[in-house]
Amino acid sequence: MKDEDIERIKATIVDWKYMKELPESIRGFRLRYLRTRNEDVYNLYTYINEPLHRSATVYYHAETREYKVRFQIGSFEFCDEEFISSSLEEFEQLLQEHFEELLQQLTEFQPGQMDAMLKATHVLEWDYSSMLPDTLNGFELFIRPSQPFRITNGSYVIFDYEHFATRSNFAVYYNIYRDEFFGDLRVDGVPDVNYEFDSHTLEELQEKLSVHLVPRLQAILEAAKRSTDP
Repeated sequence: MKDEDIERIKATIVDWKYMKELPESIRGFRLRYLRTRNEDVYNLYTYINEPLHRSATVYYHAETREYKVRFQIGSFEFCDEEFISSSLEEFEQLLQEHFEELLQQLTEFQPGQMDAMLKATHVLEWDYSSMLPDTLNGFELFIRPSQPFRITNGSYVIFDYEHFATRSNFAVYYNIYRDEFFGDLRVDGVPDVNYEFDSHTLEELQEKLSVHLVPRLQAILEAAKRSTDP
């Protein structure tokens, strides 16, 4: 982001009444003003719920010349297309009409909004309790199959094990366009590709989890520790 872009955005928001009058908290999320630059992004403010590891950040994207909202849920970070706008006036209207609802969706599972293809897998009725304990190899079960979370490109997070201290995780997704379950992971915040959990049914996925889940979590933790060793 060029210096002139920053100065232009600062000049645009200096008298933005909406931003000046934001409430200190909404639905358990606390307001934090940012006004920070990160490559081609200028962050304006965020609402964050630290105990739940969730936040929604309002920012300006210089590359596309648009105002946007970025979600973070554990290790997952993505932009909500509903809030993208090139006009500050239009952006404010979207925020006024939908931002509180957005925060509610970050904390409350809404089964009525699940895609029909995901429902057809019967993931909500999946008996996973013996295979996915609350903690495993130092990881915390952060997202559960009983409450899958939709992200981008037709993918849902089915479950997610997080190791917050090392910024590492392992998650299983379902993609409605591919009709497939698959695994993905991060080691110290860096994504890595994994194919050993690719499955077309819950039964197939369960078989692969029984063989590979525990050693995969151990391998992630060992790699994360190596990356942080002096």
